Amino acid sequence: MVEFDPLYRWLIALDIDGTIVSRRGDVDEAVKKEIRRVTDLGHEVTLATGRSVGDTFPILNQLGISPEYVVCTNGATVLRRDPLEPSGYSYEWVETFSPATVLSTIQPYLPEGKYAVEDEHGDYYYTEPFPGYANAPRSHKVPFNDLLFIEATRVVVISPEHDSGMDQFLEMVNKMGLHSVSYSIGYTGWLDIAPDGVNKATGLERIREKLGIPRSHVAAVGDGKNDVEMLEWAAAMGRGVAMGQAPLEVATVANELCPSVDDNGVITVLASFN
Repeated sequence: MVEFDPLYRWLIALDIDGTIVSRRGDVDEAVKKEIRRVTDLGHEVTLATGRSVGDTFPILNQLGISPEYVVCTNGATVLRRDPLEPSGYSYEWVETFSPATVLSTIQPYLPEGKYAVEDEHGDYYYTEPFPGYANAPRSHKVPFNDLLFIEATRVVVISPEHDSGMDQFLEMVNKMGLHSVSYSIGYTGWLDIAPDGVNKATGLERIREKLGIPRSHVAAVGDGKNDVEMLEWAAAMGRGVAMGQAPLEVATVANELCPSVDDNGVITVLASFN
């Protein structure tokens, strides 16, 4: 690795899905190559994702990088590189909350919904199979009431009946009166709920402080509603970059735009780092 002045080192946080992973579910070889190039320059290129810990490791392996810290589950889990662990990482910070109140609030509004809770160990507990959980390692199908007693890093809710109506789903979410939690809509009919005040930005700020990187040397790239706080945080003094396909409410909080994931837009951002 080349020598570098720490004052010029950047913390570069990349969302996974819709940013480096295409809609086909793969990472283009050109994206991998550019990520490794910037990493080899000495910058801290890391991932900040809504994915669980177990779903993040395969992407790290594909990229061929081992950042010192990684943000998972929308900021509720931060990993630190640890050569003594079989995975190469240990848990540095984990934020949990009791899901009982929020689940009890949501369930009467969405009685046909599918519910899942992820705990601090990365185990999934779900009521009905849905993407990302049913076939995952360490997943457990349980009755709804069992979910109420699991300390959660996040709760995920899918409402199949709202798959075609985002406005209707948002209206229902607003009626629920959710308090003391942070939540975002991942896509139509998908509600992702985290501990209060926890998001990708809170995890990244902890990393930035640990690494001693100035706020003016942070960059973040993302495309989804769960990236809003991260992009705002990066754009305040550094670079918050929204992907070309990002919805308006995401693009407007960024201070830069790049081409879409279909055009490997993240490469144009990384190419500016030397």
